[in-house]
Amino acid sequence: MNRTEKQTFVEEFREKIRAAPVLYLTDFSGLDVKSMTLLRQRLKDSGAEYLVVKNRLVKLAVADLDLPDISEALLGPTGVVLGYEGIVEPAKAVRDFAKEHDDKPVFKLGIIDNQLVSAAEIQRLAKLPPREQLLAELAGALEAPMAALVSALEGKVQEMAGLMEALRDQKEGEGAESPQVGAEAAEAGAKTAEAEAAEPETETAEPEAAEPEAEAETAEPEAKPAEAEAPEPEAEAAEPEKEN
Repeated sequence: MNRTEKQTFVEEFREKIRAAPVLYLTDFSGLDVKSMTLLRQRLKDSGAEYLVVKNRLVKLAVADLDLPDISEALLGPTGVVLGYEGIVEPAKAVRDFAKEHDDKPVFKLGIIDNQLVSAAEIQRLAKLPPREQLLAELAGALEAPMAALVSALEGKVQEMAGLMEALRDQKEGEGAESPQVGAEAAEAGAKTAEAEAAEPETETAEPEAAEPEAEAETAEPEAKPAEAEAPEPEAEAAEPEKEN
C-alpha cells in the first residue's frame, strides 16, 4: 500500500468510525484466514463490520476525532469492530465466536458514544439479551400497567354511567310525585277553609237564642208584685165591718 492508498484508507476508515456509535478493539492472534472470514460474516449479520488495521493507521484515523485515548490498546495484532446497529449484538457475536475458537479473539477495550469501556465491561454487555428481545421485554413491561390503567378507567366510566342513570330515575320519580302532593295540599287547604267558615256561624247563633230566655226571666219578677198588691183592698174593706 503506497502513501496515497494509505491516506485514502485512513480517510475512509475515519468516516466509518464517525458513523459507528460502537467501536471494539480485539486481538485476533491465533485465528486463521478461514476463521477470520467466518468472524466477519458473523459480525456482518449482527449489523457490524470487522477490519484488520495496522496500529499506526488506527492512530492516524482517530487523531483528528474527539475520542478518548486508545493508544495503550494499540499493541500487537488489532482487529476493529465497528457497530452500526447496536451495542450488544457485536459484543455477543464476538463472544459466541470466541467460545467456539479457543477464546479467540480477545477484547482489548472499546468506545461507546465517545466513552471508554474496558474488556470486562464489554463482556458484561455481551451477556445482555439482544436488542429485539430487550425491546419486547420493555413493551411487555409497559403493556401490563397500561392494561391495568385501561381497566380502571373502564370501571370508572361504568360507575359514572350507573350514577347518572340512578340520578335520572330519582328525578323522574320526584316529578311523578309532585302533582299528587299538590292535590293533597289543595284538598287540605279547602277543608281548612270550610272549617274556618263554619265556626263564626255557630258562635253567633248561640247568643241570639239565649237573649229571649233572658228577657222572659226578667218579665216574671214584674208580674209577681202585681199579684201581691191585689189582696190589700180586701183587708181594708173588712176592717169597717168589725167596728159596727
